Amino acid sequence: MSNRIEQIDQLARGRMLSEPEMEQLLADATAEEDAYLFAQARRVREAVYGKAVYMRGLIEFTNYCANDCYYCGIRRSAATAQRYRLREDDIMACCENGYKLGFRTFVLQGGEDAWYTDARVSALVEKIKHTYPDCALTLSIGERTKEAYQAFFDAGADRYLLRHETADEQHYQVLHPLSQTLERRKQCLWELKEIGYQVGCGFMVGSPGQEMRHLVKDLQFICELQPHMVGIGPFVPHHDTPFAKEAQGGLELTLRLLAVIRLLQPHVLLPATTALGTIDPNGREKGILAGANVVMPNLSPQDVRKKYLLYDNKICTGDEAAECVNCLKNRIDSIGYELVCDRGDYK
Repeated sequence: MSNRIEQIDQLARGRMLSEPEMEQLLADATAEEDAYLFAQARRVREAVYGKAVYMRGLIEFTNYCANDCYYCGIRRSAATAQRYRLREDDIMACCENGYKLGFRTFVLQGGEDAWYTDARVSALVEKIKHTYPDCALTLSIGERTKEAYQAFFDAGADRYLLRHETADEQHYQVLHPLSQTLERRKQCLWELKEIGYQVGCGFMVGSPGQEMRHLVKDLQFICELQPHMVGIGPFVPHHDTPFAKEAQGGLELTLRLLAVIRLLQPHVLLPATTALGTIDPNGREKGILAGANVVMPNLSPQDVRKKYLLYDNKICTGDEAAECVNCLKNRIDSIGYELVCDRGDYK
């Protein structure tokens, strides 16, 4: 039995590895070792969630952003970004379309857009929840005050996604201007959890300056925070950012991390992200086979999808939502899992 197989067995029994052990486990592995890791992750995931893969309807409602993150295609300084904001009627039409297609979770995602004040967001949340009381509503709109988070929660928001991006302070400053701090990012996550949200954090794999020790810190932070969701995906460069010429993140390491997160946090909701599908034609299927159990088809109007370009070559920017769902259903069926119409709450 290889040393890595022993380490995988330890993780599957709920034991956190030491930092050197975790670095070794994440480093290059044989195909057989990866297959064993993914099989263990599937076993743990199916013990909690069975064969269900939950779908979330993604509505990218604004690409204005006050931040200038060096990796992001809608950063404040992105000169080529075509800015837009969806009107309330447009957002409600997206929800109506999604509801008819079977979606029972809507994800409102956008840049940190000051036009969308706390009052406007709260009113929008309240309207969606009043219209679709059997649906869960997730917000992914960045850093706000604790009072704002409380107002959104009181209006009916159920979940909040806020990727921490990296749990290492020095690496955080490689990726962001000095005006943005990891301390503030983490504070937001703890505040969201304290309020009562189902909380999601996450990070990019293979981002510029990232070392294996940074990834171990990310895993340690996830174990500390105990989030309900973790969103990870490979770094994919965007042509209009300072990282335009950087290499993209790797598929194998991303899949390995998905599996490790599943073993560390058996109950977590874990997406197979669009970025995975962007770097590999079967990336999302491979993500599910590595322990993921969530996919997020796009419900945004077709005319804005190519404008919400966080990275280059993003897939599914031209598909109708119904086409995308049918395609995903068939692909997930083909690997022995089932796309379900369900809120898909944390268990």
